[in-house]
Amino acid sequence: MGRLLSERTVRWFILGQLCAILGDTMLWLVAGIWVKELTGSNSAAAFTFFLVIVGTLCAPVGGMTADRYRRRPLLMGLYLGTAAVVASLLLVQDSGQIWLIYVVMLLYGLSFSFVDPAQAAFLRVLVPEDQLADANALTQTVKQGLRLISPIAGAGLFAALGAHAVVVANVVLMLAAVAFLTAVRFRESTPECSGDSWHQEITEGVRHLARTAVLRQLAVACALTMVAMGLAETVGLAVVDDGLGRPPSFLGVLLAGQGAGAIAAGLTAARIGRRIGEGMLVALGMAVFAAGALLETIPAVPAVATGMVLCGASMPWIAVGLTTVGLRYTAPELVGRVYSGFNVMMTLPQMLAMACGAGLIAVVNFKVVLVVMASVVLMAAGYLFTRPEQRWAAADEASGEPVREAGSV
Repeated sequence: MGRLLSERTVRWFILGQLCAILGDTMLWLVAGIWVKELTGSNSAAAFTFFLVIVGTLCAPVGGMTADRYRRRPLLMGLYLGTAAVVASLLLVQDSGQIWLIYVVMLLYGLSFSFVDPAQAAFLRVLVPEDQLADANALTQTVKQGLRLISPIAGAGLFAALGAHAVVVANVVLMLAAVAFLTAVRFRESTPECSGDSWHQEITEGVRHLARTAVLRQLAVACALTMVAMGLAETVGLAVVDDGLGRPPSFLGVLLAGQGAGAIAAGLTAARIGRRIGEGMLVALGMAVFAAGALLETIPAVPAVATGMVLCGASMPWIAVGLTTVGLRYTAPELVGRVYSGFNVMMTLPQMLAMACGAGLIAVVNFKVVLVVMASVVLMAAGYLFTRPEQRWAAADEASGEPVREAGSV
């Protein structure tokens, strides 16, 4: 990672991402707490998270946009637009304006549909291929590691000064992200238009995933995992409130532990991935997440905190493995659409799980939900552990040979 950070362009890019992610994590958590405080309803708070996921369903359009335009100015424009939308939350004064929080969070999710593939596509051309694993490990360590700072900062700022202070902080951080991207000096040519029809272009990412065995298997396993992740979005406040008897803001403290696990895992992700293969790294991360979910069923702060740490550790391993394989086996001009293809295949199951979870959490004990989560993720991990293509990919990567294809799912 030291070699990467010695590059000025990579440093500025990472700093820009750091600012944007810090603002995202603060607002995402505080929006749920804000709605919970205004309504007293766990389901109403969970619906906030659900709307963010709904917004990400435009990922195919975002991926096509990322492959058609230069990524640095595209990202700058997206950050500026997001800051303007978030600023409208300053108008919210009472529970009668909950609808505005919902609209803004829906648009916030929509911005992710464009920002995420643009970031992935920019990283693909910014970093040499032999450093992709390290670059992904670095960005994921930064992204997940911010859970140490942003939940406490967001919840603390919310408790001390109110939600409007968090909104202002988010806008400032988005503007800082734009400033850092301005400092990135990288000559990126305008992508050439393929000449294909709009339908062919927008679906090319999914078709690439479908015809590439290693990527197809990862997409299937991650889709299953996102079912559990969707339930996790709705169960967190119930674990804190019903399980531990703590106020909703205590979730920020627990998420800080999740960030600690993420930092430790992010620092080891590239090394473990090179040893066992990125596909196996994804499976390992899934198994660790399942263990963490089961620990959260125990109504004791040490057990829940340990579970949060394990869940945090799982995220960089899953994300680094998945992103590295995806970038390695995808041409630069297709990265945005393949990234968005992954997003769609994972977002739909997550969205449906969140919709079910928002209702289930009101009538089903949260411990049952956690056990279901763990069971689903263990199924996904077992699927990857038994796929020979994932082991072949590791062997072929070590030998420098092309990845072998197979027709099995």
